[in-house]
Amino acid sequence: MSSHVIKSNQPYDQEIIDIVDYALNYEVKSPVAYETAWNCFMDTLGCGLEALEYEACTKLLGPVVPGLTVANGVKVPGTKHVLDPVQGAFNIGAMIRWLDFNDTWLAAEWGHPSDNLGAILATADWLSRTTDKKFTVKDVLTAMIKAHEIQGCIALENSLVFLDTYHSLNDQSIAKRMKLMQQE
Repeated sequence: MSSHVIKSNQPYDQEIIDIVDYALNYEVKSPVAYETAWNCFMDTLGCGLEALEYEACTKLLGPVVPGLTVANGVKVPGTKHVLDPVQGAFNIGAMIRWLDFNDTWLAAEWGHPSDNLGAILATADWLSRTTDKKFTVKDVLTAMIKAHEIQGCIALENSLVFLDTYHSLNDQSIAKRMKLMQQE
């Protein structure tokens, strides 16, 4: 099997460097930001849990291999599923987005910043179970604040939905920060 991955010595664009720097180094100090993130967190979880009332949603959830449980895996809220972090993020994200009731952001780009919570919760849960770092609710809220701000600021002047990149950039930046936090 051959790989078509090409290594490049080309430097990253300044915008990518700035996003990563913000995700890694910015310290959130605003009590209003944390209060708002808490409200978004509760609303998002509520939408996800309500989605479990719909069979069309629940039939999408669970492991790729029926019956598979991952030791120390990601727990999917409201279910018995314990999954690998990628499938856990998908399951949580599918639940959150199912009803499409929460936090639409309208700018040059439309979006739902709460979509990032699937990756954030799965990363925090997985790393808390498999490393010495135990993530707190404040860690999750901090990641949410940063994810919302990254996505929101990009969306103000750019429409990336047709490129299918806006969530992946955001989720990768925040997940990387959480991974680095476990080493602190």
